[in-house]
Amino acid sequence: MDYLEIEGGHKLQGRVNISGAKNSALPVIAASILSDKPFKITNLPNVVDIRTLLKLVDMLGGKVEHDNTTAIIDNSSMNSTKAVYEIVSQMRASILVLGPLLTRFKHCEVSLPGGCAIGQRPIDMHLKALEAMGAKIEIKGGYVQAEAPKGLQGTKIVFDKITVGGTENVIMAASMAKGVTTITNAAKEPEIVQLCELIQSAGVEITGVGTSELSITGTNGKPLAFQECKIIPDRIEAGTYLCAAAIANSEITLENVESNHIKAILDKLESMGCTIKIEENAIAIKGPKKLKPINITTSEYPGFPTDMQAQFMAIAAIAQGESIIEERLFENRFMHVSELNRLGADIWLKGSLAAVRGVKELNGADVMATDLRASSALVLGALVANGITNVRRIYHLDRGYDNLEGKLAKLGARIKRKKE
Repeated sequence: MDYLEIEGGHKLQGRVNISGAKNSALPVIAASILSDKPFKITNLPNVVDIRTLLKLVDMLGGKVEHDNTTAIIDNSSMNSTKAVYEIVSQMRASILVLGPLLTRFKHCEVSLPGGCAIGQRPIDMHLKALEAMGAKIEIKGGYVQAEAPKGLQGTKIVFDKITVGGTENVIMAASMAKGVTTITNAAKEPEIVQLCELIQSAGVEITGVGTSELSITGTNGKPLAFQECKIIPDRIEAGTYLCAAAIANSEITLENVESNHIKAILDKLESMGCTIKIEENAIAIKGPKKLKPINITTSEYPGFPTDMQAQFMAIAAIAQGESIIEERLFENRFMHVSELNRLGADIWLKGSLAAVRGVKELNGADVMATDLRASSALVLGALVANGITNVRRIYHLDRGYDNLEGKLAKLGARIKRKKE
């Protein structure tokens, strides 16, 4: 099994290119099921989750040509509507094939999803929304069995709470439904916007893009024909490298980044003492000699993203003073705390609150990644820890970060991928 060996205490400098957003690429790939024409996607990140979902499309009978950052998908010959446990159990985002399979083929079986163990992320809102659109749904043998013999019907969907995946599934299902579907309390993430713009490129009318109230006029069963899609920059990857500069008291520049997507992250970094300069498609950051403590509460976009909570906890671990971090979205997303404490951090938990008391230094140790974003937090801590840190179980990292060790090494980090 691979692990990362990191020698701390080295400054970073230079420029780093931000890859395409995994969380945008996944729904875009799932949306390819809505089309019976070849569809080209560019700027894909070279990560495990992308390869996993493309493998699922292939298993469903689609034809996939993939070379790291580009994929051409032709689903005209797709002949299966069963998304098997073997694939779906590896990645929660596989549930995104539910809406497009059901709306195009009028029936499907999709295994209940897997993914990071960061708490309960039930799909009941996905299922209730599809039932409201006329689907009959049963859960048997670990599979969601759905059918809509007469096709899905547009209706009014009101989400009790904001759900990114649920919003994406309904948008895709509604695109080929009969009539108009409205979604109230829709997610507003940039990844949702890209999905809407993709579907609009096929001639589907969608209003309210970027707001919490969406309206989609479906094609009444007619498959879509998409324009070529370039995946937006990964805002979480960008935030992670910004945090690397902050914790290592370094100066780097991020290229291929959309600053409007990470305003909440930039605001927090500036409040911790970082100097930030925004250029066209680039962000320059200089970390301070002494980091200030921070208070963070995670929330849905455009609030502070839960996917950046762990990375900021790593920075706060060496800030001067006490930081308070409240996790409001997932009940089990503090699993990295015990591992950061192994590096010498002083973090105390009480329910959904973490109190982080800044320490003068961290020290290298063997640590274990527990989920995708926790992995990157451990890497950040290792960048400034005295001595050697070994970060194990980095298959979590490989699910969502494109060549993290290569990019950090290019910036000057002493980091190597090794095998046990």
